[in-house]
Amino acid sequence: MTQKERDDILALIHREVVPAIGCTEPIAVALCVARATELLGKRPERIDASLSANIIKNAMGVGIPGTNMVGLPIAIALGAIAGKSEYELEVLRDATRDDVVAAKAFIAEERIHIALEEQDLDKLYISVTCTAGNDTAQAIIKCHHTQFVYLRRNDEVQLDERNTVATDDTDGADDTCLTLRKVYEFATTEPLERISFILEAKRLNEEAARQGLKENYGHQLGKTLCSPLGKGIMGDSIFSEILAYTSCACDARMAGAMIPVMSNSGSGNQGICTTMPIVIFARENHNTDEELIRALIMSNLTAIYIKQNLGALSALCGCVVAATGSSCGITLLMGGTYEQISFSVKNMIANLTGMICDGAKPSCALKVTSGVGTAVLSAMLAIQRKYVSSVEGIIDDDVDKSIRNLTRIGSRGMDETDKYVLDIMTHKTV
Repeated sequence: MTQKERDDILALIHREVVPAIGCTEPIAVALCVARATELLGKRPERIDASLSANIIKNAMGVGIPGTNMVGLPIAIALGAIAGKSEYELEVLRDATRDDVVAAKAFIAEERIHIALEEQDLDKLYISVTCTAGNDTAQAIIKCHHTQFVYLRRNDEVQLDERNTVATDDTDGADDTCLTLRKVYEFATTEPLERISFILEAKRLNEEAARQGLKENYGHQLGKTLCSPLGKGIMGDSIFSEILAYTSCACDARMAGAMIPVMSNSGSGNQGICTTMPIVIFARENHNTDEELIRALIMSNLTAIYIKQNLGALSALCGCVVAATGSSCGITLLMGGTYEQISFSVKNMIANLTGMICDGAKPSCALKVTSGVGTAVLSAMLAIQRKYVSSVEGIIDDDVDKSIRNLTRIGSRGMDETDKYVLDIMTHKTV
């Protein structure tokens, strides 16, 4: 691998592994609202948001930090009242109780109007128009959660890259072309001082797990697994600790705790899932700090690689991607070779492909825990050189082709499923 390739991969990790407060879909909408409000230069009297189906799906049932409320209206109102776009995915971190009260009043006055975007086919699309008197401002985010492609105040267009940004359905859209071999080589040979920053993911996500253990968030899956009853069922083992601490962090985040987590590829849950299993396994297995750092890079970069081909949002639950990264990291912590890591990827794809995404919500903790449990089992099999072969299902001898098979199903094959999921979600009687 050339030095330029190494530098590009390092820059890619820095772009995709970033702090986030709250579920990234409603937070991205709040970010877009904040930017449009800043362009407007005053508090909007009306906000029109046109959103892709996947944004709506992922924002309907998830808690918004610091509000004890769920869904898009409160995220939009807070974005206008307290959002700061320079914070990106932490856009609401300065919101106060008074801001929340003002946001609820903004909603009650029916100033927010949300519509399904049917013209742009990108799965991650957010268009916000803010109006006050005779002034209007518009901001559009597309393809990635923080990527603005259009900015306008009245007739003055400040940015227009709507037609130059690749859609998130484009295979390998990122300029940094990865393979699993490159991921492994980078994770195991990159100078330690260049990648030790990944320990910040450990710090943030461990704190989120501790918060989830202290409070009664969501379905309290993590606390249940950590309780005497839970340990009686699952046993006091590395496996149960991994499940408990990962789900604790997810419980807190999905319920709207005002705590940052380190995200991966635009998802906080994916960041938790690529981090916490590695942290707990390394601690219980007495791995060195260097081994932990390299395993965290292996896990996070594998998830980034798969998401390059899947797209930012899809019908496939992101825990499948993130847990596959975790399985690779755990295999590495057990002393696994590249070949054994590729076995773990094949085991994961053979098992979890097809898990649907039905929006961000407290029960995501259940899916994340299922993914992480499968990650541990897949790594255990892989280290013993037991794996699903190419005569079975969608697995190919070439691990990168197996990954492509997974992402093709998730990004294209499940499109019709995605439509049915959204239709069901939007026509329920609650």
